[in-house]
Amino acid sequence: MTLLTRWEPVRELATLQDRMNRLFSDAFSPVMNQESLSSGAFVPPVDVYEDEQGIHVKVEVPGIDEKDIDIRLENNMLTIRGERKMEKEIKEENYHRVERRYGSFTRNFSLPNTVNPDDVKATYNKGVLSIHLGKRAEARPKQIKVDIKPEIAA
Repeated sequence: MTLLTRWEPVRELATLQDRMNRLFSDAFSPVMNQESLSSGAFVPPVDVYEDEQGIHVKVEVPGIDEKDIDIRLENNMLTIRGERKMEKEIKEENYHRVERRYGSFTRNFSLPNTVNPDDVKATYNKGVLSIHLGKRAEARPKQIKVDIKPEIAA
């Protein structure tokens, strides 16, 4: 005996959309679930902003020694590498919860041509790495003074 089922494309499309929504909400949800805390690599959060003088990058890397941070500027690409290591090895594994992430990280940022590679400064204070990338002189905004000529009476 053959069983016929009615095909309903609208219902199939709604099911597919529901599955896709769940997939993306699980992957990109700002609220981390327990599985996302225990898996995944260490990726430090970064703020990048620009002002008239240059581009500023701030990276949160608490617990990382400054000697474990490598900053390179090459071909208009800023690369920040580092590693967060466990403080000490514990022979007995009595952890109840491990939420802090450890391991190596690499962050790459493509920079505009206006960045002056000779004007780069990095500071590390209270777990925040601050990088200042100065702009080329020709890329900085210039104020132009307008000369006012006195009117000549005719």
